[in-house]
Amino acid sequence: MFAMLWVATIVSNIGSWMYSAAAGWLMTSLTKDAFLVSLVQVANSAPLFLLAMVAGALTDIVDKRRLLIWGESATAVLSGIFAAYVCFNWVTPISLLWFMFLVSVCGALTSPAWQAVVPSLVPKEELPGAISANSVGFNLSRAVGPALAGAIIAPLGIAAPFVINAVSNFGVIGVLVGWREPKVTADALPAERFGSAVGVGLRYAINSTALRKTFVRTIAFFLFASAYWALLPLVARLRVSGGPAMYGFLLGAIGLGAVGAAFVMPHWKRRFGADGLVAAASIGTAIALVLFAIAREPIVAVSASVVAGAAWISGVATLNVSAQLALPDWVRGRGLAMYMTVMFGSLTLGSAVWGQVATLTSLQATLFIAAAAMLVAIPLTWRWKLQTGERLDLTPSTQWPAPVVTHAVEGADGPVLVTIEYRLARAHDRQSFLRALDELQHERLRDGASSWGIFEDTSQSGTFLETFLVASWTEHLRQHQRVTNADYVLQAHVMQLLQGDPQISHFIAPKA
Repeated sequence: MFAMLWVATIVSNIGSWMYSAAAGWLMTSLTKDAFLVSLVQVANSAPLFLLAMVAGALTDIVDKRRLLIWGESATAVLSGIFAAYVCFNWVTPISLLWFMFLVSVCGALTSPAWQAVVPSLVPKEELPGAISANSVGFNLSRAVGPALAGAIIAPLGIAAPFVINAVSNFGVIGVLVGWREPKVTADALPAERFGSAVGVGLRYAINSTALRKTFVRTIAFFLFASAYWALLPLVARLRVSGGPAMYGFLLGAIGLGAVGAAFVMPHWKRRFGADGLVAAASIGTAIALVLFAIAREPIVAVSASVVAGAAWISGVATLNVSAQLALPDWVRGRGLAMYMTVMFGSLTLGSAVWGQVATLTSLQATLFIAAAAMLVAIPLTWRWKLQTGERLDLTPSTQWPAPVVTHAVEGADGPVLVTIEYRLARAHDRQSFLRALDELQHERLRDGASSWGIFEDTSQSGTFLETFLVASWTEHLRQHQRVTNADYVLQAHVMQLLQGDPQISHFIAPKA
């Protein structure tokens, strides 16, 4: 099933890359305004920025297979309508941007689900190989699709890539319809509600130190790498005086550079580490931007594309792994969705900014500015280290004792106030205790608490009261399931500083 879906996905992605390349070229035929041309990339990436958290929550609470079938079907229908617009010459710059935005909305709603179904398709021990195979397949399609689009536009017309894209999704839909996702053990607790799921995902991202560091480095990379994605159609048309075949060839060269780098990236990772590899990717991207800026001959532009592709896959893969390592399984979909929000938000903002800069200055000056800014960002963001989550054991601990109740409590009852009274064994441990509780604060908020506080007793030296509020009894029970082994190590450190066991109490808002 994985092999069938892998092949079908490559065919679909080839169609998508043909459509993306043709849309970028079509916009340069409709207008020479650099800002409008850059908005093609904005329309393509904005939904992934705006809807990633929604998609991540949907992935966690609905049937992933059905979500993918409906999403891919909607993509096929919208792509078919768009192809008809192009065939009958009804397309305008505004309608092109709207169709690209709507098609990208479908892709945004299914993107986390595509990542989440992979563990259902292969045994756990084969998961790394499956993820690598998907990466290779994606970059192969990125190499083939744009080049194929450029090759067929001249003999078959600009509408041909759009028609091919409209039918390329049928294979994926057929495989998904025939697939039956393996049954999993049902959770004893009810499924999370959509709004709550989104809120919990956001709180986790805000309170995860390892994830926040990844976000900083993600912004620093994609904000400036977006410059050549947004302006590449103009590089092909204005810098090297090429046609659609040249534009497709440049995009294909980016894909080939990425495929080639994928095979040597493990060696680079061992040599430079995650932080060094992203820094090298940033330097490579800056070099590519300079080459695009000075390109007058196709060979220079193609060389820039190969360098850009190698740098792109090195940065994307390393940052993605850093995000994965910071996430336990229960929030993986929403955490990855938050990472996608940051990534595509940076691409969207960067594309719009660089398009406007090119309008106000020139294409060449914009590429030089983006290259310089990318180099400056390396030392400015170096202290935010990547893949720090690798040192954490995020498997469930199950060490929290079940809460004591004297009467039946409904899952929806709440809010719930949890208090924990601590008594220090030694007065000189006060600062160590408070530092540990500060870390514990992030764990409580990550796992579902909406507020947290620590208070010191004025009448008894060394006595502290920790409080945190949870929306409902069910949400508090989920907190018990979400405690990891890394959290338990922190809690064990706190216990070593205490005199006796902490006193835990649960208070629930009474019903009127």
